[in-house]
Formats: sequence, C-alpha cells, structure tokens
Amino acid sequence: MEDVVGWINDIIWSNALIILCLGTGLYFSIRTRFLQLRHIKEMVRLLFDGKSTESGVSSFQALAMSLAGRVGTGNIAGVATAIAFGGPGAMFWMWMVAFLGASTAFIEATLAQIYKEKHLGEYRGGPAFYIERGLGIKWFAVLFAVVSVVSAGLLLPGVQANSAAESIQHAFQIETWMTGLGVVGLFAAIVFGGVKRIAKFTEYVVPFMAIGYIVLALIIIIVDIHQLPEVIALVFKSAFNMEAGFGAVFGLAIQWGVKRGIYSNEAGQGTAPHIAAAAAISHPTKQGLVQSFSVYIDTLFVCSATGFMLLITGMYNVQNPSFGTAGAPEFLYQGLHNVAVGPAFTQSAMDTVFPGFGGYFVAAALFFFTFTTIIAYYYIAETNISYLTRKMESPIYYHILRIAMIAVILYGSVNQATLAWGMGDIGVGLMAWFNIIAIILLQKPALDALKDYEKQQKTDKDPVFDPDDIGVSNAHIWHSINKK
Repeated sequence: MEDVVGWINDIIWSNALIILCLGTGLYFSIRTRFLQLRHIKEMVRLLFDGKSTESGVSSFQALAMSLAGRVGTGNIAGVATAIAFGGPGAMFWMWMVAFLGASTAFIEATLAQIYKEKHLGEYRGGPAFYIERGLGIKWFAVLFAVVSVVSAGLLLPGVQANSAAESIQHAFQIETWMTGLGVVGLFAAIVFGGVKRIAKFTEYVVPFMAIGYIVLALIIIIVDIHQLPEVIALVFKSAFNMEAGFGAVFGLAIQWGVKRGIYSNEAGQGTAPHIAAAAAISHPTKQGLVQSFSVYIDTLFVCSATGFMLLITGMYNVQNPSFGTAGAPEFLYQGLHNVAVGPAFTQSAMDTVFPGFGGYFVAAALFFFTFTTIIAYYYIAETNISYLTRKMESPIYYHILRIAMIAVILYGSVNQATLAWGMGDIGVGLMAWFNIIAIILLQKPALDALKDYEKQQKTDKDPVFDPDDIGVSNAHIWHSINKK
C-alpha cells in the first residue's frame, strides 16, 4: 500500500507541479504589475486594519490563522532538508518561490473574499466556493471539498500530532500518549468554541511563536555576524552553480528549494483562501494583500532564520549526487555524521550558542508549530464541510468532524503515521492542482478587484467593494454587506 501511495505521490508532486506553481506565480506577478513590491507598505498597513464582527474575524486574526497553517514543521525540518540535500543555494530558490508565490496568494485570497458566503452566522469561503460560484462547475467544487475534508480532517492531523509527541518525548522524556492527551485537550477547548475562539487563540500564539523563534535565531546569527556576508554570498553563488564546492548539487538546489518553498508557504495550494474568506473587511483586495504578506513572513522571515542559523553554524551537510538519492550521504561538515536530516540539524545549530537548550526549545517550537497547524487543518476541513452541508442548517456535522479528529490525533500521537502522511500529501497535492487550474481560469475578478481598489485609493478614501463595479454578478454576500 505504501508503495502504491508513494507512486501516486511521485506523479502528483512531480516537476510538472513545481513548474506550474512557479509559472503561475510569474504570470500573476506580471499581470498584477508585481504588486508584491508595489504594495508592501499597504500590506503592512492593512495587517491591523478593521475589527472582527459577529460574522467575521479581523484582518490580523485572519493573518494569524493562515500563518498557523503556513508556519509549521516545514520551517524547521523542511529548511534543514532543503539545505542538506540541495546545498546553500536551496535558500535562494525558497526565496524565489515566496516572491512569486505572493502574487498567487493574492489572487486566491481575493477570489475567496469575492465569492464568500455566510453559513450559521459566519463567513465561509475558499476554492470550492469560488469554483462553483465563479466557474459554475459544481462537480469540480464538490470534488475539491471532499478531497480537502479527507486530507485536512482525517489524514494530516495525525502526522502533525506524531511529530509533536515524538519531539516532546525526545527532549523531555514525556510519553507520547501523554502528549497526545494534552494536544486533544487543547484542541477540544479551542475548536468547540467556534471560529472566533480559533481566531483568538492564533492571534496571540502565532505571533509569539514566530517572533520567539526568530529572536533566538537572530541571537545565533549575531554571535557570528562576521560570517553573514560570506554566507549570503555562498547562497547566491551556489544557487547559480558558481560555487565549486556545491556545483555538483546545482540541480538539487533548485529542486529542493522549490519543493520545500511551496510546501512551507502553501501559496497556490488552496489552503489559505479558506481562512482569508473569514475576514470582515470592506474590500476583497485588502485580504488579498494581507495574505501576500503572510507568504513573506513564512519564508523570508521564519525560513530564512532557520537557514541562516544552519549555514552560519555549519550544522548541515550536503548529499553528493554521485551516490544517488537513495545512497549514503557524504558529509562535508563534522559532528553530523550520525544525525538524521531534519529538526536535529536545527537543534544542533541552537546548541552551538545555547548548549543543552537547543533541543528543548526546538521541541517546544515544534509542538506549537504542529499544534497550530492542526488547528488550521481543522478550520479548512470545517469550511469544506460547511460548503457540502450549507443547505442544512445544523452544526452536527462539525461535531462529527471534531470527534473524528480527536481520534486521529490520539492515534497519530502513539503510532507511526507514514501511510497517512503519504495519503495526506496526495490530498494536498490534488488540492494544489485543482486550485491553481481554478484560479488561472477565474483570474479576472481578482485582477479587476485590484484595479478597483487602486482606483479608489487615488481618491483618498477607504475602498469599498461593490461587485457590480467590476461586473461580478454572483457575489451575493457583498450586496447584503453594502446595504447595511
């Protein structure tokens, strides 16, 4: 079964998806006239724009909820893996993915806002909603929703719980089942409180989590600040095959950098739009710009903190392609010969400045990273259940999801979930294929919304969205908002 799942994953997560993600990002960057550069100041301003309402969350809460999904094990284990197998140049390609992906994140988040709905008094939206309303392809939307529920709700949470439990056991010798119970208790306390409680939790935990991690990484970088210029030069040289020591891994630098960049920031995968739709704002473009900035926070800040920390301390190794991807790695740096590629690299880097503390801190960071990711998975699954059951005004389906996820989290905490991870990757990969195809076909409303926003900005007034102004006839929620 694992062989079959692996074979399917190799097809879904092939170079074709990587090319599609990069190509789509470049295309939307050109179409939006590189909004990721032109509107950086506006992005920062909008982070704290607006307040939560009875139906929706604030822009900052939506940002925190989306970062809960974006910032995860990929920012620790993913970066370590990319550099270990792709060399320092992988960092550059992760940056490129973030830069181009910011425009894709804008398009999908703006579309989610335009075509959002209200169910049980709360705003809901995402790819399934804009596929049905914008493209008018109901079966496509239903298929996306089903894949999302299975992947985010039943497969991936167990793997995240497993990572959290094992890291805690390794650092603090706490049994995995005890960590599992703790995760379940926190999970139930938060998700049974609804979207508002999820928003409140992530609003406080995610910034603290990310800032704390970045601060410690910066301390490590500052200790060896004299090496930073050399490290930055190394990243660029090896990214373009100009560094002799890493010339043999040039192709791997691109491959691993792009793959891990996409995995980390999720731009185009169709996950963040679910959360973007929950924001109560006056114009869809506002949330589109905020979500663009969240890609920067994930990759340019958090991933870069990990990357520079690994490179400055030398706590990484590079696989020699001559051995093949399945062969034994050849290590260029001492002290890591018996260390598995992943979080242990980051722990070793932190231990160089904080001896004995690195393992504890990375374990704690991984716990919060994985737990907030589980919360984001729940919200994504819940939103797609909302789509599938929106004509049935009953919360019973949400309760079933919560109970099912509690069981999955407990099982994942005490068992290896290799098969579930592979199947979850299939689900996320399919979401990415479906979503990118959808936003390419449905790009016009998002691009027109950007033009409308910029036009109103020139009049020095806070832009207000009217779907009739851009020729969108199926965004009913905005008509009701404008009447208030």
